[in-house]
Amino acid sequence: MPRQILLASASPTRLALLHNAGVAASALPARIDEETIRAALEAEGAHPQDIADALAEMKARKIAERHPDALVLGCDQVLEFDRRAWGKPASPDEARVQLLAMRGKTHRLLSALVLYDQAKPVWRHIGRVDLTMREFSDAWLDGYISRNWDSLRHSAGGYKLEEEGVRLFTDIRGDYFAVLGLPLLPLLAYLELRGFIET
Repeated sequence: MPRQILLASASPTRLALLHNAGVAASALPARIDEETIRAALEAEGAHPQDIADALAEMKARKIAERHPDALVLGCDQVLEFDRRAWGKPASPDEARVQLLAMRGKTHRLLSALVLYDQAKPVWRHIGRVDLTMREFSDAWLDGYISRNWDSLRHSAGGYKLEEEGVRLFTDIRGDYFAVLGLPLLPLLAYLELRGFIET
């Protein structure tokens, strides 16, 4: 019998991906102090992949504790560049610094998923995508940030591939859905395997 999924995320993109795939899901964002948790993990020397996984699990656990009979999906995305984790830019100036640092170079997006069933973690996955930025001009970058700040401030790294941010890149290697923050194909395969959604 298909089961409803609670998405422990406020991301409209993730929810739309699930709905478009025919998966009944409802968004129930988990409120956790991501910045404090991320800073503590970084201080302990945690790898960016482990940071993404830990944040995804904390979000799933928080909602699963209140809804133990539901399937709860926690998600988090971290940008790995220069051996450290980069998050969402806090200001247009921070977005500019981040994007200039990555100009002409390759970085990696890590999209973590953790699924809880009966208030216990039953499955996890980390999607990895390598993205290479082009040598864009300072003037174009300033215009890009000015035109898109309201959207890009919600995205790790300061861009969205489904919008003008695609123009930052010359090469992308990996799962497009992972770039959007939800590695959809492995998730659907697991849900089908367990009978959580119709096959």
